[in-house]
Formats: sequence, C-alpha cells, structure tokens
Amino acid sequence: MNKTIALLVFPLLPFLLAACQSPGRPGENNSGACREPHRPQFHFSPPEKWMNDPNGMVFYDGEYHLFYQHYPDSNVWGPMHWGHAVSTDLVHWEHLPIALYPDSLGYIFSGSAVVDRNNTSGFGQDGKPPLVAIFTYHNMPAEKAGRKDFQYQGIAYSNDKGRGWTKYAGNPVVPNTGNIRDFRDPKVIWHEDSQQWIMVFAAYDHVKFWGSKDLKKWEHLSDFGKEWGSHGGVWECPDLFPLKVEERGETKWVLLLSINPGGPNGGSATQYFIGNFDGKSFTPDASFSPSVKGEKAVWLDYGRDNYAGVTWSDIPKEDGRRLFLGWMSNWDYAQAVPTEAWRSAMTLPRSLELRKTQAGYRLFSQPVRELASLRENTRALEPGDIQRQLDLTQKTGLSPAQMELILEFEPRPGAPADFGVELSNSKGERYRVGYNAATGRFYSDRTGAGQHAFSEKFGAAVHTAPRLSTGKTIRFHLCFDVASAELFADEGATVMTDIFFPTETFSMAKIYVDKGRVNLVRGEAWALKRIWD
Repeated sequence: MNKTIALLVFPLLPFLLAACQSPGRPGENNSGACREPHRPQFHFSPPEKWMNDPNGMVFYDGEYHLFYQHYPDSNVWGPMHWGHAVSTDLVHWEHLPIALYPDSLGYIFSGSAVVDRNNTSGFGQDGKPPLVAIFTYHNMPAEKAGRKDFQYQGIAYSNDKGRGWTKYAGNPVVPNTGNIRDFRDPKVIWHEDSQQWIMVFAAYDHVKFWGSKDLKKWEHLSDFGKEWGSHGGVWECPDLFPLKVEERGETKWVLLLSINPGGPNGGSATQYFIGNFDGKSFTPDASFSPSVKGEKAVWLDYGRDNYAGVTWSDIPKEDGRRLFLGWMSNWDYAQAVPTEAWRSAMTLPRSLELRKTQAGYRLFSQPVRELASLRENTRALEPGDIQRQLDLTQKTGLSPAQMELILEFEPRPGAPADFGVELSNSKGERYRVGYNAATGRFYSDRTGAGQHAFSEKFGAAVHTAPRLSTGKTIRFHLCFDVASAELFADEGATVMTDIFFPTETFSMAKIYVDKGRVNLVRGEAWALKRIWD
C-alpha cells in the first residue's frame, strides 16, 4: 500500500462507510443518506468522490462483488484505486473499504476477478479457493517520461471473501514487452475445453488473448479486431463469454468491446461481436454484421451513458444468467457533470440474452428480475386510443423521479406516429423518450431537460436508435431514477441509457402523441423504493 495515499484515505473511511449504506444494520438510520440533488435512488453510486468503470465483478459465497475505478480524494479522475461494495440481491449494496491502492508499480486500472476453485494459483488456504483479481497497472511517471510501456497486468488474491487483498510478489504477470501505449483492462475466464485460464485485454485498436494454467505464468495466444468493428477511438474493457442462443439449443461466444470515442451518438459506447472461441482464437460468425446502413459495429446500447460494462464471473449454474453492469456516464462530460459530493453511478444490472433475429445474432438486455423487489403502488392503465396525450401523473399518482413503466403500443393506420413518454417540471424543463415510425427509430431527447452548459457535448443533439424488432406491437420498458432514463424496447432488442440534470426534480409524466394515433394495448406503472432506507 502507498503510505501517503493511505494516510489521506483512512481519515475518510468513517464517513465513507456511514453514507449510503444498505438497510439492515442494527441501530442504523439512513433516511437522510444519499439525498443530494441528482443522486440516484435505486442505482449504485459511490458514497462520495469519483467513480468510473465497474471492475472485478465476481459472485462468491452468496455475494455479488462490485469493485470500481475510484479516486477517494476528488470528484474528478485521479490516481485510481479499486472501490468495493457487495450485495446479496443485486439491488441493495453494502459499501466496503477500498480494496486495492496504488503502489510503486502504478495506479490500479480496470480488470476482473475470478474464483480459483481448483487453486491453480496456489494462493488458497485451508482447502478454500482464493479470489484472484487481475488488473492493469498504470505507471504515471513512465507515461510522463514519454515511454509507451507504462501499462501492464498484475494480480492480487484474497482468502477472506474479498475483504483483504495481497498483491502477488511476481507482478507484473503480463509485462508490456510490445511497447504498446494502451495495454489494459484484462478480463479472465476459465476455458473448460482447453483447461486453462484465458485473459483478453485491449491493446489500442484490437484485443489480445493470453493463456495460463495458474494465473501467474501467461503466454500470448492470438489477436483480434484490427479489421473488425468500429475504430473511432481507443478500444477498452473487453469481455468474453459463451451464451446459449434462446430457443435454438446452440452456444455462441460473445465479445464485448468498449470504445472511446466513436459511439453511435458520440463519445463512449460499447460494441460487441458474436462468434466462436476455440481456446486460442476468436472467430466472428460469418453471418454477424451490422444491420443498420452506414454503421460499422453492432452496439449494445445506443444511449450516451452506458460504458465500460462487463459481466459477473462465477454466477452459479443453477442461476444460469449472464449478468451485466455498466458505468452510467460518458467521457465527453463525465468530469464536468453538476454533482459535487460524488460523481457517477452504475446502470441497472442487466440480464443478457442471445437471440437469432432477421438481422442475425443479437444481444437482448433487460433489467434483472431482482429489481421487481423495489416495486410498490402498482398501477394498471386502461387500454385505448391516445390521440394527443395521457396524463400519467394524474392516472397513477406516482412520481416520475422513481418510476418503472411497461407500455405496449400499436400505431393506428394512417400518418406515421411519433409518440413516447415525457417527464417535466414546473420550470418547463422536459425529457422525452419516444419512437418515430417515419424514421423507424427510437429517440432520447434531453436537449431541454435542464442543465447542460457544463459541456457543449451534453445537450447538443437528440440521440436515436434503430428499431430492430419488426413486430406490430412496440414495447417500452422504462426505468426513471431522479436523473436517468433507461429504455429497454421490444424486450431489450433496442436499449438506450441517458442521464440528465433538471434544476428541479421532474414531477410530471405523460404519454404524448405528436403525430398519428396510437392504441395503448397494455400499461403498468410502479413506484420504486429507494435502496438506502
């Protein structure tokens, strides 16, 4: 541990651990915690200071571990640590002390964690498997000196359920002998067929695959990506995993890849590839390609605020889900958004499914089922035609600041419909998320949703996304949380995540129809309880 950093951080820990805690601690009253303006009430956010990428997500002994890029001394990016929290239900989180501090080898950048069940590393004790974290070291003095080999991969291990960590004395385990400037973000998995650990990490404009029998000695296997996908920015935060294709009985491999900049609506975003992995190389499926004219990639989320997302390792087989979490921000403006005590939140945890569509293999994303535990005050909406608007606030009595909606629409014949959901407040600020049948695209419009002067890139344009489904019924699944909106359209075929910063909390909601006519086939609404009470 860096002693100077430790001296700075330890005085903060009593405050850090007292704020924003989950319920259930004897004698604890959190009714006033996490009430700052724009603080999400059912998304994960740090107690204070800076946060970015989710790291080291692993399930072990009944707990979902979430580590994250964290700077405990400022609300802007600085020397990176691994913050730490755990949950038993993916909804309520307990904040724990910082897990990994910078040291003489560098800052602690993004990475992953695994349960070494067979103790291949030899780090285990008393017959129990260790948790092993794999991360990138970033040597800032080397970078400032003009060198390119300032990033390399290291490991650490824990024998107390992730509460204490020991860095491996032989770090780095993957040195940067290729003199590559961006050489980072390792994701490690166990590959059963080849009986080895596989590490995939980003190397500027492609990814590298390495293999190991013991997590300590690694050898290069292959590269992928220079001729594939979007290259509008640096590649980051890869993830590799197998996934069964819904209703087909076959399994494909998914490679997630974040890129900054170069997203479909500007700035940071995550693309993905579907193919096969043989223990050495990843090969994209011959039929996998973008279905949208002019695009070079297939995107996981078309909103501006889902980046660096990866999936949990070691989810029990009896669960079987592939669970994902992303950083709910964008490098175009992340350090300038109008929050002070803390910066950034995570997206809702999501379950990923792989389906074969007319456009080819596609990932579908939906909120995890555990989110339903927060639902209260269920309201059903009466089906019927909507010609101009339907006042959801009046019909449901619910606040759009913490609300979940499932709405199913069928546009009526005639003029192409333009419709959606609008949030607003008494100051005339509004946020809209909708669908334009004339263009065949969903959209998220935060141009009038409040503060955006902090960045010229924040409120400059309406964000759009293609409708991939061809069904007659258009389904909106929406989650609104104080300063964010997540749209899972058509069972998660199209996803958009956006943040916004109204100067007064949105208090009114309505369904609007600007053009044409639509029939509301089904509508349900719920208030969502805050997770910190």
